[in-house]
Amino acid sequence: MLRTLVPILIAAAILGMVTGIAALMIVLLGQDWEDALLWLLAAVMIGSAVLVVTMRDIIRCGLAMIVCFGALAGIYVLIGAPLIGAAQVIVYIGAISVLILFAIMLTQTKDAPRVLVFQTQSAAAAVASIIIAIVVALAITATDWGELPQRVRLDTDELSRLLFTEGGNLLPFEVIGVLLLAAVVGGVFLAKREPGGPP
Repeated sequence: MLRTLVPILIAAAILGMVTGIAALMIVLLGQDWEDALLWLLAAVMIGSAVLVVTMRDIIRCGLAMIVCFGALAGIYVLIGAPLIGAAQVIVYIGAISVLILFAIMLTQTKDAPRVLVFQTQSAAAAVASIIIAIVVALAITATDWGELPQRVRLDTDELSRLLFTEGGNLLPFEVIGVLLLAAVVGGVFLAKREPGGPP
């Protein structure tokens, strides 16, 4: 029981800490709601990502991954890229996450193995996480944040017109859609085959 509560408590602690920081930003520092909402969405994303890699129930891991992708889509909308946020919702939440959940439910048991693969590689993952954190910190400190006085907003109409009409990318999008549909149909056919049936 305690083993299942630990990841949830860690995620709740991260969410509570970042929510407190967001509240302090609004009350004491006079920041606007967008900055506080960015902190909240980042906390939800980090907390659900922690749950993805720590929970043993693989179905709940998939649901936590959907929450993580949803928070990332909200961050995209906040920073002025609504088209990328919509693509995140449609592609990652609506297609990939649901496909992963269906693949898990059709092919495997609900319980995870006793020792998960990423739990046996925790030392290497910790070293990689520290290196990535250092690179991100160096990139943040080397960026001239005063370069742009205001946030850049992408016009969705112009970007979609450029992608689908002027850029000539409509046919590749349609071909990829047909290929993905064929892959899903083939995967379902292979998963539903009877053990003693024809090959």
